[in-house]
Amino acid sequence: MSRRQSAPRLEFEAAAIYEYPEHLRPWLEALPKQPGVYFFHGESDAMPLYIGKSVNIRSRVLSHLRTPDEAAMLRQSRRITWTQTAGELGALLLEARLIKEQQPLFNKRLRRNRQLCSLQIAEGKPQIVYAREVDFSHTPNLYGLFANRRAALQTLQTLADERQLCYGLLGLESLSRGRACFRSALKRCAGACCGKESVEEHQQRLVEGLQAIGVTCWPWDCAVALKESRPEMTHYHIIHNWLWLGAVESLDEAAELLRTPAGFDQDGYKILCKPLLAGKYEIIPLSGLEARKSR
Repeated sequence: MSRRQSAPRLEFEAAAIYEYPEHLRPWLEALPKQPGVYFFHGESDAMPLYIGKSVNIRSRVLSHLRTPDEAAMLRQSRRITWTQTAGELGALLLEARLIKEQQPLFNKRLRRNRQLCSLQIAEGKPQIVYAREVDFSHTPNLYGLFANRRAALQTLQTLADERQLCYGLLGLESLSRGRACFRSALKRCAGACCGKESVEEHQQRLVEGLQAIGVTCWPWDCAVALKESRPEMTHYHIIHNWLWLGAVESLDEAAELLRTPAGFDQDGYKILCKPLLAGKYEIIPLSGLEARKSR
């Protein structure tokens, strides 16, 4: 009859199982304590097993040791490499791009979303518009960035439930002419469908509820450079229409990046919107470089 092992014994054995393979130790010892992106490589030189980012590469890589779920990745890893950046923002941007481009085995898949959509108020009713048809960088009165139509409708329904909005007026269900909706009888709709409140009041509550997820238009009429630096490194992030075109060490190198078509990028928007608008970084408009590029 086997005896049950004590918790300390189990923890000890788990720690032993999830130690880094011995052949990785030379790579671990060389890890920098600087911001950047790191790569776990397997047998293939073409595609890494995992791409991560941190403000302290060494600390973050070592933390993988304490995660039992990553044991399979560690067993397959043969080497670790890294790319330093000027700060956290650069690490976030580079990681997002590389994961999307290289699709590592142990990263969540990030692909260009052809169903990306948003809500737009048109003629008093929310409509779903798609990034493939509308330029989200310059279209006003957009609310939310959604992976697909279903996600947009779910958000609209949640908002209706929270604010007693009418499913019928929102286009979530059909209305019979001259009759109140079913939810009105349950007091879940304030009654804009049957005259208990004005359509204007209903519209105001809808817009107020959507404000928190409003999509900000690109606020410049040209590309910009965002300066990020630390004592050992300075990078200029070249950005246009919320798309990160890349990072350069000198603005003289930016002209080449500006040749890239700059359509709206969801990942870029989520990463860059707050830093660009918060005033934390130096922002340099590149209208002169764009004029030079078009010649």
